[in-house]
Amino acid sequence: MSAPTINKTTTRQPDQQLGPPLVTIGLPCYNSERYIAQAIESLLSQTFGNFKLIISDNASTDATAAICQRYASTDPRVQYTRNPTNIGLTRNFNRVFELSNTKYFKWATADDYSSPDMLAEAVAVLEGDPGIALCYPRTVLVDAEGQETNRYVDKLNLMQDSAVERFKMLVMEIGLVNHHLGLLRSDAIRRTRMWGRHVGADIGFLAELCLYGKFAELPKFMFFRRFHGESSSWARGNKAHEERRYHAPRNRIPFNTWRFHGAYLRAVLRSPLPLRDKFKLSRFLTRKLYWDSSPLGKELLRDLPLIFRQP
Repeated sequence: MSAPTINKTTTRQPDQQLGPPLVTIGLPCYNSERYIAQAIESLLSQTFGNFKLIISDNASTDATAAICQRYASTDPRVQYTRNPTNIGLTRNFNRVFELSNTKYFKWATADDYSSPDMLAEAVAVLEGDPGIALCYPRTVLVDAEGQETNRYVDKLNLMQDSAVERFKMLVMEIGLVNHHLGLLRSDAIRRTRMWGRHVGADIGFLAELCLYGKFAELPKFMFFRRFHGESSSWARGNKAHEERRYHAPRNRIPFNTWRFHGAYLRAVLRSPLPLRDKFKLSRFLTRKLYWDSSPLGKELLRDLPLIFRQP
């Protein structure tokens, strides 16, 4: 599959821009000068144009700011904001949502891009069924040059009526985390605790979100996810890479695996599920905790001394 054609010189002024926007697209970024223009162009070229694009620059030191400001000066849908210091990936993801006020919300990333009809098709799905909290397309994996390397299909078309079954399916089946880059219902996001400050916070967020609505998959390959040496998922499983560069710019994250499991449990306990269902999911999560007992034990021995260390 070839990448969608994107106009590199002008932005499209949509005829749907009538009245307040229906969608906010939040684009957190950091030192993204190589790819961010293509990411922005793919958003501004969407056939559904009734949206605003909020870019939150995490104190970039390259040409990212200049590129984003150029788009903000030429397209009224684009709003550029800059953090004085790098607040980490997850806090910046939360920030772009906190700046939004529309019915629907979409996170975007500076490395990736979408087919022109992706947003229009996702809006139609959410407008047609208020029980759906998230609509996402299938994913094409591309390399640094945008050449297709693989196609990814997961098992998370979570259309079950039971929130318990949706939650268990997500926890057991999730692999590559692309779903949060679909289109989400803002009211459902607000019911969650958003992104935690640990590696894997995107999974915890999605697990909590599925307690408040269904996930619908668009059976089309419309999202292009780029893997390259500087992407957050390049060294999957390498906690040092993920923690230092993307989540805790100055320090590693203590008790990260404990935080990961804790996000699941907090999501269940604070949900409006009946007590019986909370008990079912708590038992399920206890078994998952047991499966991870070895890394949890090692992490406890490694990080427990930090609690008693004098500043």
